[in-house]
Amino acid sequence: MDLGLAGRHVLVTGASRGIGFACVQAFLAEGAKVTMLSRDDTALREAALSLEKTEGRIAWHAADLRDPASALAALDAIEAASGPLDVLVNCAGAARRRPPGELDAAAWSDAMQAKFFSYIHVMTPAVQRMAARGAGSVVNIVGAGGKVANPTHLAGGAANAALLLASAGMAAAYARQGVRINALNPGQVATERLRQRQEAEARLAMLEGRPAPAVPGATLPIGRPAEPREIADMVVFLASDRASYVTGATIAMDGAATPMI
Repeated sequence: MDLGLAGRHVLVTGASRGIGFACVQAFLAEGAKVTMLSRDDTALREAALSLEKTEGRIAWHAADLRDPASALAALDAIEAASGPLDVLVNCAGAARRRPPGELDAAAWSDAMQAKFFSYIHVMTPAVQRMAARGAGSVVNIVGAGGKVANPTHLAGGAANAALLLASAGMAAAYARQGVRINALNPGQVATERLRQRQEAEARLAMLEGRPAPAVPGATLPIGRPAEPREIADMVVFLASDRASYVTGATIAMDGAATPMI
């Protein structure tokens, strides 16, 4: 199936590893030109150089997206170098998981900065520019914690919930101007973040005198965690013209972990 992404300019935040890097690979496979963005220039460079047969379709830029001025300067530089954005995929930032007894005011604030504002600081100006041009697509990779509370992910889940609302609200606000905005909620994905989640839940279980949690994926109806490329495949579809009537949606990819309507 031709997704119509050849030649489109795609910006992927959090692009140096995990789901973000899988998205970079998926868009390149569709013929898009991709700019990778994260805080770590060295990691970005290594990730970009690991890609083969990109034919000059890959670029990277380092910036701290928690800072609005840095995010805006990055967007300016990226569009000046590679042209206006057609697609934005937000995958940067993740709140640290911790048992509820370890939460304090700083932890709540850090979670909002790490996940909510690192998306908003890029999405707001990018969507405004897309709207002025009359076209664009945004996919926010958020997380199931925004809909289902988890004791080790309360601060991060609150940030996710805020991001889901912002995504739906901006989708409604900009739909008539040709901009589509969707959110994707992965559950367990075989990345370093899943290992960190397992460690946080094991600490909480120990504190509460419970057995250690099951191996990731063991309790899922589907029987395993997702692979990053499986999340990326859905992202590419949502970003493409094949999903031209899909906007304001929140799509779960949790292996049926939470049966809900």
